[in-house]
Amino acid sequence: MAICSISSSFLCSPFLFIHLNNSQPLLFPMSSFSSNSPLPLHLPSKSNRTTITHIIPSSTSDTSNTNVVLFTSAITVTLAVANRVLYKLALVPMKNYPFFLAQFTTFGYVAVYFTILYIRYRAGIVTNEMLSIPKSPFLAIGFLEALGVASGMSAAAVLPGPVIPILSQTFLVWQLVFSTLFLGRRYSINQLAGCLLVAAGVVVAVASGSNAGHMLSKVELFWPALMIVSSAFQAGASVIKEYVFVDSAIRLKNKSLDIFVVNSFGSGFQALFVLLFLPLLSNLKGIALVQLPSYLKSGAGCFLNLGAHKPSCDGAPLLPLLYIITNLAFNISLLNVVKTSSAVIASLVVMLSVPVAVYILSLPLPYLPEGTSLSPNFVLGCAILVCGLFLYNTARPAKNSSKVN
Repeated sequence: MAICSISSSFLCSPFLFIHLNNSQPLLFPMSSFSSNSPLPLHLPSKSNRTTITHIIPSSTSDTSNTNVVLFTSAITVTLAVANRVLYKLALVPMKNYPFFLAQFTTFGYVAVYFTILYIRYRAGIVTNEMLSIPKSPFLAIGFLEALGVASGMSAAAVLPGPVIPILSQTFLVWQLVFSTLFLGRRYSINQLAGCLLVAAGVVVAVASGSNAGHMLSKVELFWPALMIVSSAFQAGASVIKEYVFVDSAIRLKNKSLDIFVVNSFGSGFQALFVLLFLPLLSNLKGIALVQLPSYLKSGAGCFLNLGAHKPSCDGAPLLPLLYIITNLAFNISLLNVVKTSSAVIASLVVMLSVPVAVYILSLPLPYLPEGTSLSPNFVLGCAILVCGLFLYNTARPAKNSSKVN
């Protein structure tokens, strides 16, 4: 049974993470609050192996099915682009209150996930055995995702729009490194080459801003680096989630762990750590602990655009709410593409949104009227990155396995 899950980390991060039987994870990079954070979408099924498996229905030659795939793919590309663009726009009115926005969204989705988990428990889909699995991995997941959310939102609020989708693709590099080191995964030469191309594309694109007049010429190196680090936090969380599914297959005697168990507890600990990190993170922005209640109150006022007119908050709450709604619609549409075609097609469809979103974010937009000039080297870096994503996601996977100690 295929179940789509939208984790709170994903709504603050950019990737949809699907495991296929005996294959590499397919990564669907997308914009998000941390532009870091995958939504790990694990679709496990019963198996006598410790790898996580799922059977994706194969495509047919039926004309009507082809039309459905084309139609849903077009909708998904549109929503993916809108998702990336609205991510940056949502942070325009909340530029001075990224931690409030992180807190708001995190706690909101915790409520949603635990409600769904309770309903599934009452329906018998979630069992007591599933709820009794060790919670320490979820603690680590929440810790890493909270760091990813806070650091990613802080960086995205400062960075030019076109740079965010590019830097978010470093998630692929981090995920490959961590899954190799900690899960014992092996990758084919083409996959490794694709990963290197992604890294090279990011370097070329970011380096293009070093000259005066380019989009990153006035941005301190700290902010692009922080966005890349936020992707590392989210990649680490995704590897731990994979470990949870592999380990639960053994503990539950090859029964599939319901994804809402992972999403709910992971999001719950994430909300806890976001709350605990708030004093430290706000202090880094020059907000003293005694001023924190006032900061949160001002953040709520800015989000709702209430009280005295604040030009810096123009666009709220419309833009943040539009982003959240679009993000939800995008995930539903993407799952539909997976069901009607394949995960590879879905991955390539979302991949197409990267250059389109970069181009749109370079144009003058509402609340971003200045626009951004794309240098030839930035365009070249973007092209190299897309080629790397294509090569990685279409490469023939190496035989690999996941280790569970």
